[in-house]
Amino acid sequence: MLGKIKKYRFEKICRDIKDIKIQGATNVAKAAIRAYYLIPGEESKKKLLSLRPTEPMLSNVLNLVDKWSEKKILSHFSEAQEKINHSVFNLIRQDSVIFTHCHSTNVIKALIYAKKNGKHFSVFNTETRPLFQGRKTAKELTKAGIKVTTFVDSAASIALDQCDIVLFGADALLWNSVINKVGSGMFSQIAQDKKVPVYIIADSWKYSPKNVSIEERDFKEVWGSKLVHIENPAFEPIKATNISRIVTEMGVMDYKEFIDEVRFRKIE
Repeated sequence: MLGKIKKYRFEKICRDIKDIKIQGATNVAKAAIRAYYLIPGEESKKKLLSLRPTEPMLSNVLNLVDKWSEKKILSHFSEAQEKINHSVFNLIRQDSVIFTHCHSTNVIKALIYAKKNGKHFSVFNTETRPLFQGRKTAKELTKAGIKVTTFVDSAASIALDQCDIVLFGADALLWNSVINKVGSGMFSQIAQDKKVPVYIIADSWKYSPKNVSIEERDFKEVWGSKLVHIENPAFEPIKATNISRIVTEMGVMDYKEFIDEVRFRKIE
């Protein structure tokens, strides 16, 4: 009976990850670890890795399960977030307007920390079509007492005219770019043109020495019509040249400095 319960819970976590009911690379990694320890083994690893191919953090944490305890792996996330929170707090100026896109646990927790510790600011965010992850971001920030203005994705340029800084999360950190929710690359270029600095807020465990595949999601998320061809890429790259700084638990660095540091670091 216990085995059936564990299998049911494992399969439910898998479905929730695949269907984006569990959002954000950190939350996906945490959920995958919980699932893995329900039914440990190589088959579980393979299934979990297949769910979100654009998430190196998922791969990185599953590589640790034979060496680290569940408690030790999960403790990394809270310790990393605490360091990120302090760095983001120092970046935010009083009464600034911050632009963000999609739903990033690292960004949201850092903004809530800044608010609780006396920083006054407001947030402009996007709906993030087709699944509207931006609404989740808006709800979480509003609940924390942060003023949020939500724009349709195609109005991002108008929003950026009024913003002082851009904070994006990340799904993958590569040697020459950051992979984040589709739209992020375009918005970062617009920000660059408008001289609005772009900061990536991410756990360094999202680094991958290899390229990652861009997840193509079901066209029905966009439109159920079969009369036209629909493409629904979930992510796109942000060029390193459009990134002002990256904020991780390792500190605030320019992107090249971060890559130089992280590519020779070994998690063990």
